Amino acid sequence: MATTQNRRLWPILLIILAIVAVYTGITYNKLVREDENVKLNWGNLQNTYQRRIDLVPSLAAVVKASSDYERQTLQELTEARARAAQVTLSAGLPSQENYYRQEQAQAAVANSTNRVIAVIEKYPDLKSAKSYSDLQSQLEGTERRIKVARNDFNTAVAQYNKLVRSFPSSLVASLFGYKPKEGFKSKAGAETAPEIKF
Repeated sequence: MATTQNRRLWPILLIILAIVAVYTGITYNKLVREDENVKLNWGNLQNTYQRRIDLVPSLAAVVKASSDYERQTLQELTEARARAAQVTLSAGLPSQENYYRQEQAQAAVANSTNRVIAVIEKYPDLKSAKSYSDLQSQLEGTERRIKVARNDFNTAVAQYNKLVRSFPSSLVASLFGYKPKEGFKSKAGAETAPEIKF
């Protein structure tokens, strides 16, 4: 009689094990996709920051074309750009420390650029130049891209974290070493990221 019950339990156990194995595989693949999505969005954000940095020499060149440019302001901008360019971050390993370093470097670039733009406001000839107008459009577009990229990155992190923290997918996540990630957080008194303003 015991062997008959054992024979009936084996198919049930095999079905349960198959369901667990299929669920684990599907959840693992979803974790991998969400993790890769976070990395992709982090890389996209780095690209938009790089675009901002790449436009700085053009802005400096436009201002230098004026005979009355302010050398100190341009020097600060060039130094901020150099520091931001030195912030090398691994696209695969975003962390709160890297976010903070990135934000400091980008804030310095944005603030220096804003000072240069304030200088340009003093020179109507320079402000009305086509080269400055074109550059202004590119910078404005870049600032919009940065906002979108930051938002996309934080959304990707939130989706990943939802999967990692939800039950029962949290069991699979912990089994394979997936841990929650951190996105950009506003610091006290800083509701928005640094941006270039016209």
